[in-house]
Amino acid sequence: MHISSDFDGGNIICLAAKDPQNIRLQIRKDAGDEFFQWFAFRLVGEKGQSYRLVIENAGEASYPAGWKDYQAAASYDRRSWFRAPTNFDGQQLTIDITLEADSLYLSYFALYSMERHADLIARCLSSPQARLEVPGRSLDGQDLDILTIGEAAADKRVCWITARQHPGETMAEWLMEGLLARLLDKRDPLSRRLLDKAVFYAVPNMNPDGSRRGHLRTNASGANLNREWETPSADRSPEVLMVREKMRATGVDFFLDVHGDEALPYNFIANTFGIPSLNDRQKDLTNRFTAALEQANPDFQRLKGYPQNAPGTANLAMASNHIAENFGCLAMTLEQPFKDSSITPDVEEGWSPPRCRRLGRGCLDALAAVIDDLR
Repeated sequence: MHISSDFDGGNIICLAAKDPQNIRLQIRKDAGDEFFQWFAFRLVGEKGQSYRLVIENAGEASYPAGWKDYQAAASYDRRSWFRAPTNFDGQQLTIDITLEADSLYLSYFALYSMERHADLIARCLSSPQARLEVPGRSLDGQDLDILTIGEAAADKRVCWITARQHPGETMAEWLMEGLLARLLDKRDPLSRRLLDKAVFYAVPNMNPDGSRRGHLRTNASGANLNREWETPSADRSPEVLMVREKMRATGVDFFLDVHGDEALPYNFIANTFGIPSLNDRQKDLTNRFTAALEQANPDFQRLKGYPQNAPGTANLAMASNHIAENFGCLAMTLEQPFKDSSITPDVEEGWSPPRCRRLGRGCLDALAAVIDDLR
């Protein structure tokens, strides 16, 4: 029996692994010691043997409400993911599993490695519509990839889509897979129409260091990137600084920032209605986009989400609020669950990579509903 997490995106501390029915584990904190909840590790054991794994510090995690009704993600082949029986007693998270092969990966949500990210970029660049820019490197020396899809022109809208500011929210990059695959599908008439009207800038992974290190929310310096947009710096949040500078050069007519929420079991949009300069046009475009997304994909809903910010009280250090305020455009945050979509549950897989990808495809239907009115 063996527990390991020394791989891209791995995170666990093994305290004891002698008794298959009492494997004791802890989650390692992010840089900065403020956040922790993401875990990912490999269990090597005996096919047919049952195992009980106990994460001792789950009750101290950043979002303990996220463990309610939660089931851990599991995979034998790192491609297909299912949910393992999981229980939270208020302090410890217990996972019970009987192995069907000698090796099993368990994680907070389906892993999305930097190797898979590299494959995603390579697939996109096989299309003549896509180009890649690397404006600089992260604190750990990794490339920050910005894709440009389509051709810029004075009469074209400028659409920006970012994902995975919080690296443990891997569902964000799974969604980007579906969105980018459809956008680059030359046989898709909706994508061709969008590219006739707009140029796209996509950052599938805003936080490569946190992703590789197995962090929940921070980069290598311990910065929560989605609180850095007002005053990013090269020594603390270079990822945001580079992307923000590129946005200032291109302008922004549409911005979607893709995330995941630990506690809430549904897909929803967090709007920017609390910004000081909010206008009726921004509100109307947001309402039209969300209505179209709900129509395109029933996994998305509009009834539940975060409490609405009072007028003028939005945190302008957050990406979507900062962009909406500074560019006067349609800007939103799309949240997905770590658990399952409670309105459209899937007992075996919960919220899963294939469903993320389908939601990404649906985002283009929603964008098509408002593209003509973004300016």
